[in-house]
Amino acid sequence: MIRRLLVANRGEIARRVFRTCRELGVETVAVYSDADADAPHVAEADRAVRLDGVRPAGTYLAIGKVIEACRLSGADAVHPGYGFLSENAEFARAVLDAGLTWVGPPPEAISAMGSKTTAKRLMAEAGVPVLPTLDPASPGEFPVLVKAAAGGGGRGMRVVRDPGSLAREVESARREAEAAFGDGAVFVEPLLEGARHIEVQVLADRHGTVWALGERECSIQRRHQKVVEECPSPAVTPSLRARLEEAAVRAARAIGYVGAGTVEFLVAGERVAFLEMNTRLQVEHPVTELVYGVDLVRLQVEVAEGARLPDAPPVPRGHAVEARLYAEDAAYLPQTGVLHRFEVGGAVRVDAGVESGSVVSPHYDAMLAKIVGYGATRSEALRRLESALRGARLHGVTTNRAQLLQILTNPAFVRGETHTGFLDEHPPVAPPPPGPREALAAALALAAANRDRALVLRSLPSGWRNVRSQPRTLRFEETSATYDPLPPSTRALAVTPLDSSRGVSGENRVGRLPQSTRALSVAPLDSGQGVRLPSDTRAPAASSGGAYRVVLEEDRVRRAFEVCWYGDGKVYVDGPDGAAVLTPLPRLPEPVEHVAPGSLLAPMPGSVLRVEVAPGDRVDAGTPILILEAMKMEHAVTAPAAGVVEAVNVEKGRQVDAGAVLAVIRKEET
Repeated sequence: MIRRLLVANRGEIARRVFRTCRELGVETVAVYSDADADAPHVAEADRAVRLDGVRPAGTYLAIGKVIEACRLSGADAVHPGYGFLSENAEFARAVLDAGLTWVGPPPEAISAMGSKTTAKRLMAEAGVPVLPTLDPASPGEFPVLVKAAAGGGGRGMRVVRDPGSLAREVESARREAEAAFGDGAVFVEPLLEGARHIEVQVLADRHGTVWALGERECSIQRRHQKVVEECPSPAVTPSLRARLEEAAVRAARAIGYVGAGTVEFLVAGERVAFLEMNTRLQVEHPVTELVYGVDLVRLQVEVAEGARLPDAPPVPRGHAVEARLYAEDAAYLPQTGVLHRFEVGGAVRVDAGVESGSVVSPHYDAMLAKIVGYGATRSEALRRLESALRGARLHGVTTNRAQLLQILTNPAFVRGETHTGFLDEHPPVAPPPPGPREALAAALALAAANRDRALVLRSLPSGWRNVRSQPRTLRFEETSATYDPLPPSTRALAVTPLDSSRGVSGENRVGRLPQSTRALSVAPLDSGQGVRLPSDTRAPAASSGGAYRVVLEEDRVRRAFEVCWYGDGKVYVDGPDGAAVLTPLPRLPEPVEHVAPGSLLAPMPGSVLRVEVAPGDRVDAGTPILILEAMKMEHAVTAPAAGVVEAVNVEKGRQVDAGAVLAVIRKEET
């Protein structure tokens, strides 16, 4: 019987395993890097062991350190989570050799599926349909997909359509795979375009019982990483489901599998091709848990203890859809910083690795949380998920919430017409600028905060003058708000965008509010509402922190807004029409530093992996200038136009901040 379990992982999956352990009465042990010392998973564990002497990105890959942590903490079992060492047979053997219980499949099964090339051969021998493996030097057809032989999660994967770029992409995939999994082997196979990514959840015990718990639709992907998943697939018929489940069970039996795993397929019409088998729990396992009414982590633990599964799995009921909330911008570039506020409500399941106040570092995956809607029907699950995302309070780090909402409300997605190229056909668009109501609410809240902090004449309204001459105007980068400062019937005279002479595009049309608009109340939010603010309340409101509830009435319709700011130069407004972020402009702006024309700025914090050019080189538009590594992914910084390299300001191994000038390209005159 397992009494104390160490999770060799971090973030959301560590917290997920801990939750089941608490229900089972099993003590928990966390491991952590220096970068994760204050992370929620560390605080939630009964014991936590620092993995010292290892750089943050490699901490959770240090097998010896993890085994030592088991000894130091008295753990008698190890759960690998997913990613990191979860599919490392050497790690599984080290756990077993140390006399510990391994909550995972046998090392031999991990080895069999650990190399995707070996896995394809074994699956073909077992009668599971597979795609052919092509020669990486001369595949003979395009487009192709370069894939890491080890690991998963989209790392070490590249789509190649141009033969001239194949060698470069293969080398890039090798480096990324080596950094993520410690194994740089890659292979090439045909790219089956227009196909769906369908996977089957399997669970097997040591007594010969193998369950297939239906399929998950995982076709919505960016950068080969899943974004939205659901169970069941809206496109899988009963006969196709039976074929998929039969193939998945055959695959599990062929390698003597024990525990939870996933068999992944590409499905194009009636054609089915094996992709890979993940010998671990998947990120998207919650949708299966909700539909089948099971706790897969609990079943993993019980199987590891020798329990026998019932002969047949539970009967599925309902539909579940999961959205992965990432710290990234609309270009899928990872974002870092402080997550000031993280609150997701509604009738949804939330598996998160963060909480209000968490710091998102550049060292690890950008996923913040998984939000899962469940209902009797697909439309009910989608409605609950959409509502929760719209109402979430996400302040600080930029997230992909807007992109997720665009996906969930896209008519093609609602109809279930998805495939792995969905986001190429339906790319995300920039969300609209903040509207006039959000700007007015922000202006009123900032004004109220200034008066609440005033040391004298606090009863006077903000902006009051002895001789009333004009309304008060507060300007933001995105818009401006003009209002009459006399309460309680504060009236919006106009809320208009700044013109292009102020550096803001004239396309940001936000319009005017009716003259009937007035503020009914502007009141502080208390700390019990989950808002964490800077402690210095003596500083000017916009430069410290505040949280207010503003109620506006317009044509007899009342709307309530929560307005929060944290001293980071942004104002976060949550209201009935969604969320908005505004940047107040100072009344007397300070001089700003300008960069040279043609400067290439770092899009995110990261490490320079390789510099591709030297000063004096001529480059074309799209030519790679250098490669940055951030959150275990490679990001190419390319020339925006043809020109000559005037300067390169970094070298291999340099750690750079977002916005740093990496190089300067002098544009060619035409």
